Amino acid sequence: MTSFRLASRIGRSCARAVSTATTWRPVTALRDDSPETFQLHAFDCHVPAQWHKGSFPDLPAVYKWFCNTPPSFNYAYLDRFGDTLVPLEFTSGHSTSTPDKRAEAKFRHGEAPLHIFLEWTRVASPEISDRFYIAQAPISKLPSELQDDLPLPELVAKAGRGDVYDSSIWLGVSPTYTPLHRDPNPNFYSQLAGQKTVRLVAPPTGDAIFRNLQVALGENRSATFRGMEMMEGQERSLLEAEVWSNTESRDCGFTGLEAVLEAGDSLFIPQGWWHSVKSTTEGITASVGPAISPIINFVSNWGCLRQTGGFDDVDIALSGFNPPSLQRREQYDE
Repeated sequence: MTSFRLASRIGRSCARAVSTATTWRPVTALRDDSPETFQLHAFDCHVPAQWHKGSFPDLPAVYKWFCNTPPSFNYAYLDRFGDTLVPLEFTSGHSTSTPDKRAEAKFRHGEAPLHIFLEWTRVASPEISDRFYIAQAPISKLPSELQDDLPLPELVAKAGRGDVYDSSIWLGVSPTYTPLHRDPNPNFYSQLAGQKTVRLVAPPTGDAIFRNLQVALGENRSATFRGMEMMEGQERSLLEAEVWSNTESRDCGFTGLEAVLEAGDSLFIPQGWWHSVKSTTEGITASVGPAISPIINFVSNWGCLRQTGGFDDVDIALSGFNPPSLQRREQYDE
């Protein structure tokens, strides 16, 4: 196992830091669900935003696909679609007990009928080491009846150029985990069942973490085209420790954002923002997320934000980052 603290390599920002501990600040919650508010206070200024349950009408999938507390699948409904092919991830040797055991996990993925996943969920528990997860299953490839359960929110349809590249679903049984990564397009996630915590870091910070990871591993992989190495072995373990370790013993910390999503909550992740996701309750966890066409390239947006004086060469100190576009959003904080 590589012994390495990634944040210790984030050079000059460490010398200026008031605290060496990583800080996670809550994502701003918007109460207004109008497309105009979303465009003005999140999409155009390229910052994450959250909406709590009740901001939007519940998607039909919320009450048709799931039942009970903790949530479980409505098998009487979903078993009818058991022959539908879905992208299925399989992690063997999964363990949440020690970092060494996590590093031994092996990852595979492919297509399989939905009924294989549903049958596994009937007996799945946190103690079972072999895990199945439906990740980024395109809604467009689901049966029409299931597609109707996941209509596109008006807010998303009117964002950017009005284009949606794709909409996907994620289904699993806790514990689930997605390592730190970035997406090429803005995303709008809605939690359908269970609870997830999403930790986000701004593009420059995430880029620095990833570069330092590559140095630690002696690799030179692309941050844009991630492969199976993200899901297993040392890269997975180091990224998990960097983002999810709550220790304050690190040589240098950074500032990020955190959103806790309950069923009915939604989260906007701007283009290029790095994020990692963990389930935080027992039972089923499920979410849906369309990828939105960006109105402008995020590099141009960061150039505008840098002019406000709140943008560091390596890190974005969100505690002191308050340009006019963010000042307008303060009235929406809860």
